[in-house]
Amino acid sequence: MKAPAMLEREAALCIGLAARALPEIGVRGLLEVLLGRFGAPLSQAALAKVTVADLKTLPGLEDLSVEQLTAAAACLRGEGEEAELEPPIQPYAEGDMPGSIRVACASNGGDHVDGHFASCSRFLIYQVLPDELRLIAVREAVPEEPEPGEDKHAKRAALIADCHLLYLLSIGGPAAAKVVKRGVHPVRLREARPAEALLGELQGVMRGAPPPWLAKIMGQPPEARVRFERETEAPQ
Repeated sequence: MKAPAMLEREAALCIGLAARALPEIGVRGLLEVLLGRFGAPLSQAALAKVTVADLKTLPGLEDLSVEQLTAAAACLRGEGEEAELEPPIQPYAEGDMPGSIRVACASNGGDHVDGHFASCSRFLIYQVLPDELRLIAVREAVPEEPEPGEDKHAKRAALIADCHLLYLLSIGGPAAAKVVKRGVHPVRLREARPAEALLGELQGVMRGAPPPWLAKIMGQPPEARVRFERETEAPQ
């Protein structure tokens, strides 16, 4: 029988936002201390009662600044970040955007690409053309108690198996192999970025002369990819 989820969807989003104020411990660390304090499943009702004093007493949080804990507590209670919790999803049906590519973004809240593959709270799924961009889904990656023998990396890779690209902050070697096996090209970022700004840059590349790996995803013929390689070849 499948084990129950450790937290509700709304709670997962708030924890993702709170973790941004606590980079020292991240999403996974914050989730562990909250589960240790409140038990599972974590609910939005339980998080709504969290105070700075509560956080200050939790293992791993006692040495953090009051400013950090205040910001984290507000996020856990769902205060001041409502607009970030749910970026608007736009209508989409298969075939609406011929020639588009599908991009997954590892996120912990809002439209930020700020997640690590193994610990992000969700994946933002965008359909991208050179002149059009739509957020078509938000897929929760809420941790659950694993089944015996279950591969958590393979489970996350399956969530984005219909995508062509994956933007994220980091991914380990074994996890990257599972993502690539699904036909998804992972792209690591040096720092967190707003998704639409990042994808706007991707659109600029798509409008110009995309590198061969991207041209292949876009369905450009081999001769176009060869032409790019010749145009970008360093002069002798």
